[in-house]
Amino acid sequence: MRSSEITRKAKSNLAFALNILPKERREDMVVFYAYCRVIDDIADEESRPVEKRKAELAEWREGICHGFAEPTPFQREVVTLQEKYQIPQDLMLAIIDGCTMDTEPQRFQTWEDLQGYTWKVACAVGLISLKLFGATHPSSETYAVALGHALQLTNILRDIREDLDNGQRIYLPMEDLHRFGYSEADLIARTVDERFFALMNFEAERTEALYEQARASLPADDRKALMAAEVMRDIYHTVLQQMRADGFKVFEKRYSLSNFRKMAILARHMVG
Repeated sequence: MRSSEITRKAKSNLAFALNILPKERREDMVVFYAYCRVIDDIADEESRPVEKRKAELAEWREGICHGFAEPTPFQREVVTLQEKYQIPQDLMLAIIDGCTMDTEPQRFQTWEDLQGYTWKVACAVGLISLKLFGATHPSSETYAVALGHALQLTNILRDIREDLDNGQRIYLPMEDLHRFGYSEADLIARTVDERFFALMNFEAERTEALYEQARASLPADDRKALMAAEVMRDIYHTVLQQMRADGFKVFEKRYSLSNFRKMAILARHMVG
């Protein structure tokens, strides 16, 4: 399957935001997004044994490190992209390593532990995207890392039910649950009470601070280059605000924005 078809089928917020990019950069981002999507899908395919998924991810790792013996058309696209932008190998591998962590249930004891994971699956993606967007200011790296953590935390809060259903995955730091007297068993039981709301608001405040850090560190010189990233920031921040305003009904529904709302955000950034 080609990268364009992978991206089209995904229908994600990132795929939506890419519409704002110039043609060549959009096509290159489509290849990179497809790479991230394929790696993530391998890790998440619960119908396949863990060892087979790990082996397939290891093959991708080997291919990125030493070249693919018999590359598929899509793998050739990925290699060409990496060479074109001189993407550091360690960032490409970080994405594979982070997704490999998802092949088995994870527990993160502290926020620092969780950051190690979110850096791999989100911040590394952001740092690579800087090159594809054409951002050059050093402060843009601070922006990408803060935004990566914020986007991934928003996903974690939104997808609590989905992650529990998918092998009882829990991404919230255990120390945060303990802070509010809320246990792992409470989360698995979908217990909603004042402890749950306190926990979710605590995580939302942390996420808000990261969105603010990203906004504040966006350099004026790269504002135009990072317009697609800003669309992403706006969409996901709005989803976070939507969850908070609705009382975090994450066990009942999956929060998202309508295409009309996303189009309005896109238009606002283009006009701005």
